[in-house]
Amino acid sequence: MATREVAIGSSVGLHARPASIFVQAASATGLPVTIAKQGGNPVDARSILGVMALGAKNGEVVTLSAEGDGADAALDSLVALLERDLDAE
Repeated sequence: MATREVAIGSSVGLHARPASIFVQAASATGLPVTIAKQGGNPVDARSILGVMALGAKNGEVVTLSAEGDGADAALDSLVALLERDLDAE
């Protein structure tokens, strides 16, 4: 299983628009991807409700995990996405 840690770059955290963009990208990988706040339980990164329920705020570190062929590349692209301020774009 591949894992990555990343600090949330969006100024509003993972809510509404940034969460939607992230969920669409996670779903597009075709892999089972999870996201978790430090010390928290992982949720399906392809679930908008799960991702928004995390309540991840700007600067908080989350852990992404994925399994399968291409998991490392998929996580690298998701990390690059989360590092950006998606609400400002």
